Amino acid sequence: MTDGTRGLLLAGVGGQGVILAGMIVADALVRAGYDVKQSEVHGMAQRGGSVFSHIRWGSDVESPLVEKGSAEVLAAFEWAESIRWVEYVRDGGAVVADIRTIVPPGSCTDRRAWSTNYPAFNADLFSDRRLKTRLIDASSTATELGNTRAANSVILGSVAAFLDIDDVHWEAAISKLVPKGTQDVNLAAFRAGRSVPMAQIPAPSPDPEGFSGPHEIDIRHDWCKGCDICSRVCPEYCLAVSVDGELTITNAQACTGCRLCEMLCPDFAIAIRPPGAQAIVPEAAVIGGLTR
Repeated sequence: MTDGTRGLLLAGVGGQGVILAGMIVADALVRAGYDVKQSEVHGMAQRGGSVFSHIRWGSDVESPLVEKGSAEVLAAFEWAESIRWVEYVRDGGAVVADIRTIVPPGSCTDRRAWSTNYPAFNADLFSDRRLKTRLIDASSTATELGNTRAANSVILGSVAAFLDIDDVHWEAAISKLVPKGTQDVNLAAFRAGRSVPMAQIPAPSPDPEGFSGPHEIDIRHDWCKGCDICSRVCPEYCLAVSVDGELTITNAQACTGCRLCEMLCPDFAIAIRPPGAQAIVPEAAVIGGLTR
């Protein structure tokens, strides 16, 4: 920025907590003594849509919008979003990108086989821009801490490593803004994000040939509120909500792994995995997490 201000972008998918993360960044900057302006997209904040937040700070900020080629840091909560927004980062700036992938149904070329046109991982994608790149597995780190929904705080910890803001301001902002009862797990996730190692980039897997068999449906009943979104969007009618409000699997053999239910669940209560894959929903209930 030529006016002495600096900018940061946060980008992800609806339901990942991008807007709340932006509020935490802005609050931490205000606590550090800066004039701060923030702008975000609310309309796509439902699970599955693209969501982003612009933040600018300095001694006197007039507009929140970050211009292309000017951002100090891009925090991408999902792999494709890092590709979408990297042109906004200045040369020599930083990219913090979660290697998590949320493949939209629109990129699926064969719903039965679940082959897609999703962009492949490329750790050297940003090297020609001389960007400081930090690829992390925020979801796995948060899961190890006891709550996968605190992945956003892991990402913020990694972002903090590139900004000159004292941790006392970050932690005060997190404690103030996250849902009650989740302060401890989110603070632990933030601290873990400070030193989280670079993620191992997964090897590309070939597209399956034909239907690989029914996928596994994992439900966290302690997180599910029976809103009925998943059962209504399932194209194979695999799910139903009982009269008592309990989500049930009605036809497990029909699940093709489209993951519409997983992507649109507002409470992270359902997960889909390929046949034979290890369960990704933990047995023990964990309450809380940074999700909004």
